[in-house]
Amino acid sequence: MAERGRPRAFDKEAALTRAMEVFWRKGYEGTSMTDLTQAMGIASPSLYAAFGSKEELFRDALRHYSATEGEEIWGGVPAAPTAFAAVESYLMSTARVFTRRSKPPGCLIVLSALHPAEHSDRVRQTLIAMRAEAVTGLKERLQQGIVDGEIVPTADIAAIAQYYVTVQQGMSIQARDGASRRELEAIARAALAAWPALIGAVAPAVGA
Repeated sequence: MAERGRPRAFDKEAALTRAMEVFWRKGYEGTSMTDLTQAMGIASPSLYAAFGSKEELFRDALRHYSATEGEEIWGGVPAAPTAFAAVESYLMSTARVFTRRSKPPGCLIVLSALHPAEHSDRVRQTLIAMRAEAVTGLKERLQQGIVDGEIVPTADIAAIAQYYVTVQQGMSIQARDGASRRELEAIARAALAAWPALIGAVAPAVGA
């Protein structure tokens, strides 16, 4: 017989996955504590005991998203044989991951808190930093393309990285609006068609 008053055991990782999907679908501000407790199958005291506040739970959900969903998008980037193959993998994986029927469409990191709000600006700043990390990660892979002789040394790899991350973020919005995998792949191919001009472009002079 269970001890009186003892919290009911639950699978913390499974509960976190369900919370992640609620935030992913509804956004940070749009998600209530009732939404979370119902999805996670636990009472409020158990949620607070296991995860702390709503903000702390959201940060845990972001880390979980990066380690699972994010890995499906970024996993092929470091191992790609060329910088072009890395960008192609990034965009084509995005088209697949953002349109799975088993998951909410689009990207949690892009869509969950875009506008400043009194109670969630720290969350928004965290997401801004995470989106900046995506640019940095892609820029590092493009830098290797310069070392390998695939990209001319004068190419503006910061702008190229920002361009392809911006395309990927736009794909997130398109997916949320109902775009299919095929439609997102067409967007990816259109962006990849710009590659030859981008990697051979000379960076503009300062003040130009």
